[in-house]
Amino acid sequence: MKPPDDCAETPEMKKKPDLYGQLIIKEKADKHYEAGVGAMSQSQFDKAVSCFSKAILLQSHQTQFYVQRAEAYLQLCDFQSAALDYKHACSLQPETEAYPQRLAFIYYLQGQCLFDLGKFLEALESFTKAAELKPYFRPYHMRSLACLTALGRYSESLQLVSNWLETDGQSADLLILRARLYHQLNQMTLCYHDLRSALRLKPCCPVALALLKRLKEAAEHSHQAAVDKALKGELSDALRKINSALEYNPSKAQYYLFRGILYRRLRDFTAAIEDLVLAAEFCGVEEDPPQEHMQDNSEDLEEDAQTQLVLTYNDFAIQCFSHSLHSEAIMLLNKAIEKQRDASELFINRGDCFFKLCDWIFALADYQQAEEMDPDNTTIWLRLAVIHNTMGLHSYNDKKYQEAADKFSVAIRYNPGVAQYYENRAKAYSKVAKMEEAKKDAISVLILEPTNDQASFSSLCHIPKIWWMFPA
Repeated sequence: MKPPDDCAETPEMKKKPDLYGQLIIKEKADKHYEAGVGAMSQSQFDKAVSCFSKAILLQSHQTQFYVQRAEAYLQLCDFQSAALDYKHACSLQPETEAYPQRLAFIYYLQGQCLFDLGKFLEALESFTKAAELKPYFRPYHMRSLACLTALGRYSESLQLVSNWLETDGQSADLLILRARLYHQLNQMTLCYHDLRSALRLKPCCPVALALLKRLKEAAEHSHQAAVDKALKGELSDALRKINSALEYNPSKAQYYLFRGILYRRLRDFTAAIEDLVLAAEFCGVEEDPPQEHMQDNSEDLEEDAQTQLVLTYNDFAIQCFSHSLHSEAIMLLNKAIEKQRDASELFINRGDCFFKLCDWIFALADYQQAEEMDPDNTTIWLRLAVIHNTMGLHSYNDKKYQEAADKFSVAIRYNPGVAQYYENRAKAYSKVAKMEEAKKDAISVLILEPTNDQASFSSLCHIPKIWWMFPA
């Protein structure tokens, strides 16, 4: 803004002395302003600041004066003074969008200088101001994040990145960034999942692959430590180690299988079942990318998991049986039989539960099914003898004597060494007038010395544990 060439006093000025004074002030301010601009062009920034300051003293309402002085301050790296001048310009012309953006940039420069000097807290304040003025410009936010991480304020950094993921949607870079923050906060499971998500979006990302490899190596180290502890019988320590392995790699079927076996040995059957189910589900899906030998290994792992699951259901049923929870034991054995229908021990155990519930028909059916699978198992014969004798007694009480005698005969066929069976059949025969048969049974009772203690049902009904294995 140049002052007018002719500043001679006019008649109008004589009438309005105030106007004349304003023109003089404007002329002086413009001269200082032009001097400042000239100094700027010659890189004389201190002189420029002085000139613009004189202009502002004369005309404090001129926005351009503040803008030019701010630029001069900026060249002198006096960010604070430059920011103050641009803030004043914003207040004078709030409708001008360029000024807030330039102010944001000044805060950014100030923050970067402070960051380079290691003054992270002050830098964070500057970057935050820049981000507030330009909220949708991500680089300013990223610099704030850098300050937070440098200050060790990882939780705040994590919240910031999570907010970006919610507003902007998932991206590989943001997921990797959050994964690294989770790693700093020792939240390894969340770190693992973010890395897997990032690799689905960007499969060959070296940063994600490297960090994921570190997690898997740490997981395997903990797994081997857990195996060593288990072999020494230190099951609680082994459990802590395998828990650590699963934190680092929560998709490894082998780890769930191992922990499920540990829980089973520790008799925490509910936890064991959960882990063994997960082991079966994760078979073949934990590797990313898939390995060539994965299919064969996954099939073996799935088979092991199913076997251990059957064993756990059976052991859990034994525990329930010992506490007279026979219905619950049956439910567990049903699950076991669904997964393995060729294990005679499961049918024996379920038959024992039905027997305790007085469900004679179901108990007999299970014992017979077990006998078909294992016809030479004397344990099954003893149970079949007991169930037929019991059913015979009920028939006898219902006055179905011939039916009772037939059932006693089956009991004797399965276990001919029990005098009580002969005595029961002798009574049934006597009721149907088969005295010769009754006499023979009475003789058999005398031969077997019926006064001797007989095996109680409780000892016969002991549920044996079926096999279990614990991999080295």
